[in-house]
Amino acid sequence: MENMRLSNQALGAIMMALQESLLHQLDIVPILKGFELNLSEEGLVVMNPPTVRITGEEISEDDLNSTVS
Repeated sequence: MENMRLSNQALGAIMMALQESLLHQLDIVPILKGFELNLSEEGLVVMNPPTVRITGEEISEDDLNSTVS
């Protein structure tokens, strides 16, 4: 089995997921489980990184699911 590392892009995607989770008081697990990963020469890359929303609006379950689709 080959060892894999996270690319800088994947680390950024994890940090964005954490920020989204903290800002909206959400569970980060569904966001991370929704990540689609590809292996590149740089390491693992997240093909569908989340976007961070900075609004005062409540986030719904559908919004949460769409952050990684």
